[in-house]
Amino acid sequence: MAGTREQLSPARRGGSARSAARSPRPRRSRVRFTLAIALSLLVLLTGGAGWVYLKLGGDINTFSSDGISGDRPDADASKGENVLVIGSDARTGGNEALGGGDKGDIGRSDTAFLLHVYADHRNAVAVSVPRDTLVTIPPCKLPDGSWTRTRPDTMFNAAYSTGETARGNPACTQNTVEKLTGLRVDHTVVVDFKGFAALTDVVGGVTVCLPQPIHQGDLNPHRTTPGKLLFPRGEQKVSGQKALDYVRLRHGIGDGSDIGRIKRQQAFVGSLIKKVRSDGLTPTKLLPLANAATRSMTVDPGLGSADKLLSFAMSLKNIDLHNTKFVTIPWRYEGSRVAVVEPDADALWASLRDDRTIDGKDASGKKGARSSASPAPSAAPSPGDGIRVTVYNGTTVMGLAAQAARTLEGDGFTVTGTATASTHDQATTLIQYGPGEKARAGTLAQRFPGARLEETSTTGIRAILGQDYADHPSADATASPEPTAVPSEVSDDARSADDNLCSNLSYG
Repeated sequence: MAGTREQLSPARRGGSARSAARSPRPRRSRVRFTLAIALSLLVLLTGGAGWVYLKLGGDINTFSSDGISGDRPDADASKGENVLVIGSDARTGGNEALGGGDKGDIGRSDTAFLLHVYADHRNAVAVSVPRDTLVTIPPCKLPDGSWTRTRPDTMFNAAYSTGETARGNPACTQNTVEKLTGLRVDHTVVVDFKGFAALTDVVGGVTVCLPQPIHQGDLNPHRTTPGKLLFPRGEQKVSGQKALDYVRLRHGIGDGSDIGRIKRQQAFVGSLIKKVRSDGLTPTKLLPLANAATRSMTVDPGLGSADKLLSFAMSLKNIDLHNTKFVTIPWRYEGSRVAVVEPDADALWASLRDDRTIDGKDASGKKGARSSASPAPSAAPSPGDGIRVTVYNGTTVMGLAAQAARTLEGDGFTVTGTATASTHDQATTLIQYGPGEKARAGTLAQRFPGARLEETSTTGIRAILGQDYADHPSADATASPEPTAVPSEVSDDARSADDNLCSNLSYG
């Protein structure tokens, strides 16, 4: 909870045990899983009729796009669509009554998910980025028109607070997600406290499951006594303020971390989607639900009209519950913060870029497409698509750069030159890339198994060959690379919207 210090659980996936207190934060209640609103809105609109068109059109707010970076990933890097969903802790418009804090407080967000809708429009996955994840926040626009400098090793949720305005900075969060993932964000949706509470009331409550009873002291660790019982153990229905209490609940379950809370929030979303669909999308149900969601939504200009929103929503009508997945970015504890685990995260982004599902199936919608789980042995290598690259020899092996250049050119890459690197002791091949070129660099890196990716301020892509390439030249682009597999830590921990409500509810 806000305003407390907490101990974090042991490091994940082989990391050493760590435990550290968080810095004090302003006391405020938070809703950290507003993806429920956005997904539910999309679900309800798939059955929408024309009669809600005008009503929705009057309630949709947009944020300015002038803060979106001009240095963005290629629009065609993925055939699917990427929707960034941000939960806002706004203190305006009546939200302070639900979330606490002062009316003049700075806009904050502790929840953000990248929803990838695969190109076949039959699969979708929501990737959560924990609020404490250390990322690089790129330049973002301030209220006075100036731009910040790049901020490395900064908590992810600091992006939304950039500029310290009450409304927050969704464009900065979008810039940060594009920087982190190498994927272009097609749309951004911001939802506040009121929208969440109203939505859960309109649907008549959402069924949740608690692995153990929760008392007042679990919501407020400053209490010296447990207080009254808030949630009994097992399944129960929640709505309004009680739903807010549930999704912000951290203490009293598992290790008390935000990671564990994300698991319960994912279960909440699955339950909400099932409830909306089971109720049916009749006019009586539809209009109040649409009102509850859109009145507390702010979207990018690309979704800022009823026809655009409805058109996007209608494209999701064939996605069923089982094919709606929830995962968390590969992570580990870094002291009191969360670090992104590489190359696992890059493998996840590559799978989304290639429209491969969490379980390795091809979801590009192309006829005859194969899954990474059962590759065709005669498949041709992935083409270089004319990607321009300069090749450097970082070893003492003569002619290595020219050898790699010939291989890359044969596979469709454009080699702009070869040269000797400034040092000759490069152990592992390094792929350096400039701003906005992460996706293309990732394609090149697939030709050099084990290669590292590094972003620089210099434009262009450079392959600095290491001793690993010299020792195993057969493992270069002459081989037919299989699609990068989604790490088992991600796929094994994925949740479907139709999973058992009481399973996998915590971490630690």
